Amino acid sequence: MNLLTPTYEAVGLGVDFTIGRETKRVLQGLDFTVGKGEFVSICGPSGTGKTTVLRALSGLVETTPGSVVRYAGADVDSPPKGVVIVFQNYAASLLPWRTVGRNVALGLEGKASRQEIEERVTSSLELVGLAGRKRDYPWRLSGGMQQRVQIARALALEPDVLLMDEPFGALDAMTKSSMQDELQRLRDATDATVVFVTHDIEEAVYLSDRVLVINGSPATITHDIRIDLPRPRNQIQTKESEEYLRLRHEVHAAIHAEAA
Repeated sequence: MNLLTPTYEAVGLGVDFTIGRETKRVLQGLDFTVGKGEFVSICGPSGTGKTTVLRALSGLVETTPGSVVRYAGADVDSPPKGVVIVFQNYAASLLPWRTVGRNVALGLEGKASRQEIEERVTSSLELVGLAGRKRDYPWRLSGGMQQRVQIARALALEPDVLLMDEPFGALDAMTKSSMQDELQRLRDATDATVVFVTHDIEEAVYLSDRVLVINGSPATITHDIRIDLPRPRNQIQTKESEEYLRLRHEVHAAIHAEAA
């Protein structure tokens, strides 16, 4: 991770939503950077605009005048090359009539040779531990495996950045823990930058290098909390450490400070 090389830079980021004749400001004045190879989580109460931040970083939503969002030094006004979004709803993101392998290949079709597609699909499925399920259909897989297929599809594009919108929110506790560790391993293997939206404070502290807390209406960044837990992290040892417990308390207090 190199904090002197920002992958993303946001200055005065604001977003308005218009419903009928009413315009509501959702985000206002967000200033932050995301370093190359950094894992940054965005936390905050429901409805504060966490997903909207991801949409602004991906160029999928119009920002307010004066807002600046830069990716690799260039202004973001459309989806940047090398940035891939992973959604929470894995079931809706996969095509049930396509095999696992053909789902993973979807973003490469028409952009790479058949041999290159085959190599990337095979490599991506190996990374997520699904090398033997290439010819299966998504509906034959568990929820955790389906989410791995969606992540493999993202990895096949060889992204520099993963924008992840509560990707494990619909999974049971045991599967979620397994996927958290899988994501750690994949991040280490690919050196991708990750911006991760979650409601789960424990998940944010366990995975992240930094946690950005957004709060208010319109939402602003109220806290930028560095997570200096040693890596690799472990579901038992890490979560029983005094520093993890202290950081979990700090993030929880930051999220609930305005309500208090």
